[in-house]
Amino acid sequence: MSNAIPFNTSNTIQLYKMYKPYGVLSQLSSNDEKQIRTKSFISDLFEFPEGTMPIGRLDEKSEGLLLFTNDGKLSDYINRGGIQKEYYAQLDGDIDEEAIELLKKGVEIGLGGTKYRTKATHVKRLLSEPKLEAPDPKLRLGRHRANSWISICLDEGKFRQIRKMTAAVGYPTIRLIRVRIGEIRLANLLPGEVNKINV
Repeated sequence: MSNAIPFNTSNTIQLYKMYKPYGVLSQLSSNDEKQIRTKSFISDLFEFPEGTMPIGRLDEKSEGLLLFTNDGKLSDYINRGGIQKEYYAQLDGDIDEEAIELLKKGVEIGLGGTKYRTKATHVKRLLSEPKLEAPDPKLRLGRHRANSWISICLDEGKFRQIRKMTAAVGYPTIRLIRVRIGEIRLANLLPGEVNKINV
């Protein structure tokens, strides 16, 4: 896994980081009239310069670090270059070491109607609840059993991968926050907040 992002120091490249809130789609807008009526978009929160695009995505119910750039090559490198991404996952249930070891080695998940075995990765239990913004009220965390937190690092990004992985070992994810992409960290950003990164 890699953490280094090879920035081009050209004055024309712009890079931003955002804390994408829960319930917001990882896209600036949509041509789908139903989506426009019923969903929230990045452009509802912040107006980026023309030509800016999100790098990858987080699903609607996930939150945390999302990068934006006007440079297609940089976007493609981060998406396809094996850049490590770290997530904090709050799980329904008190995860045990056996389940953590299974996650580390890779588990079988469904993907596009076929079976896929995830790559071996770094997973550890967080001994205390991470310091994060309060969860969105729609998550209704009080309805779940006792829960636990893990850190999980991926250099692949299959559809809803972490949620599928933790469910496969018996501990569904109830809150998912991306906290790092390569060397770029979520740090103290608040939901909906954007910072420009000097490259």
